[in-house]
Amino acid sequence: MNVPQDLRYTATHEWVKSEADGTVTVGITDHAQSALGDLVYVELPAVGRVVAAGEACAVVESVKAASDIYAPVAGEVVAANPALAGTPEVVNQGAYDAWLFKLKPADAAATGALLDAAAYQATIGDA
Repeated sequence: MNVPQDLRYTATHEWVKSEADGTVTVGITDHAQSALGDLVYVELPAVGRVVAAGEACAVVESVKAASDIYAPVAGEVVAANPALAGTPEVVNQGAYDAWLFKLKPADAAATGALLDAAAYQATIGDA
């Protein structure tokens, strides 16, 4: 399973990339997209929405099931990936290239509490 070392992760299979402007980019992991199968629909949060850490704020649907996507940290949604509306399958083609949304964290240090690559690999049994 592909688990980039430079990202942070959640136990609910979101990946988080800290950006230079203080925002974080959020997507689902390679493990998650593999478990879900072919994605057929993505519902993203509205820009401006304020979310709590752990709050369900997006949904991905596959041929197998629908799955909630959770905010990894508290903050405000500053962008949602419009390309996914018509082509959700790009997440299956490259889980770490196809981001879902971007947040401006309420606490800039909050991402430090997320799982590093080794800890995430241990949770999915791929250490």
